Amino acid sequence: MWGDIAIAFILAFVVAFVATPYTMKIAKKIGAEDIPKDDRRTHKRTIPKFGGPAVILGFLVSTIYLLIVMSLEKTINLFGIEQYAKKLLGFFIGIIILAIFCIVDDTKTIKPITKLTGQLLAGIVAVLSGITIDGITLPFLNFPEIHEVTSVLLTLIWIIIVTNAINLIDGLDGLSSGISVISAVSLLIIFVLNGSSMISIVLITALAGALVGFLPYNFSPAKTFIGDTGSNFLGFSLSIISILGSAKTYTAAVIVLPLIVLGLPIFDTFMAIVRRIIKGKSIKAVFKADKGHLHHRLLAKGYSQKQAVILLYGISAILGMFAIIICDSGIWKALSFLLIVIVAIVVGYKNFAPERTGKESYECLQCKYIYNPKVGNEKAGIKPGTEFKELPKTWVCPVCGESKDMFQVHQEDR
Repeated sequence: MWGDIAIAFILAFVVAFVATPYTMKIAKKIGAEDIPKDDRRTHKRTIPKFGGPAVILGFLVSTIYLLIVMSLEKTINLFGIEQYAKKLLGFFIGIIILAIFCIVDDTKTIKPITKLTGQLLAGIVAVLSGITIDGITLPFLNFPEIHEVTSVLLTLIWIIIVTNAINLIDGLDGLSSGISVISAVSLLIIFVLNGSSMISIVLITALAGALVGFLPYNFSPAKTFIGDTGSNFLGFSLSIISILGSAKTYTAAVIVLPLIVLGLPIFDTFMAIVRRIIKGKSIKAVFKADKGHLHHRLLAKGYSQKQAVILLYGISAILGMFAIIICDSGIWKALSFLLIVIVAIVVGYKNFAPERTGKESYECLQCKYIYNPKVGNEKAGIKPGTEFKELPKTWVCPVCGESKDMFQVHQEDR
């Protein structure tokens, strides 16, 4: 088994690492570049955003090669009772459908509803191939079998949520790809502990390998972005593989353990939906991009891009470890681990928090208004010399009305 895992990882790594520079050249020719044309961008120069195809290529080459070799060696049975051949075909077709929609988005930009349509089509193909969540079994929640309609709806919701969660968190150099690596490795360990199928183990290993091959080009300062093609592929693949790997496990960690592993991007997505609906007062507001994501908030607190990314990596790794300990040792040991981590964070926070003098200017993420403590905001009754942290909670941006938590330390003061 470990030989197959090593080959799956190394082959995917090599293909993605070699292919990425070529996708950077293709990006310039087809116009798949990210131009910093609005204040949501954290970069100041045009950067290719077509790294996704390199990751997809690495994943597919590695996976298909291993599946052929293992079939010939008869270590796996693609046509047995589980009908893995049919499921994998549906998975791969779903990847292609999603890639077509997202490549158009990376080059010409499409409406969010159009992209959602592509995600639904990919999800429907996967479901029709037999990839479904058939039951959830936990000590406090026992549904070993669920109705077929419920199964289909639950599976589609899971696919859409995870796909968009990875896509929405793709806001800083190396963020979505790094968190996906951590999630993939966590799921790999859970699959091995649970005795999941070798096919699911190969799939998740190949995904991790392809991402590690791409990450050197994507980590800050990024030479290329993974793009919508890549981020949607990552989310779609993690959602599908988590279902394939969790099937028939002893606690049916279907959804539950993967939900913990992917907790960071899913939480960020949930908060984004709630925030946008509240601010926009309608469902349509969900599709309006903003700068309220977790990584934006960390930048607002004064963390640099690298610091914010590494901090979010750490949170993702803690959630991954939490899920692994639940799987291996039970909930109480997992909660003990979480308690130790929380205590360590509380005790050590001051050593890692950005140092502030109180004299820094703060910039509104929405309209770019700069609050200068030397000047204050006399129209709002704020006298010169008032530090930003001393502003009342009710104070809002005098230009656009955003609250204090939508401000970040001005770039020149970092």
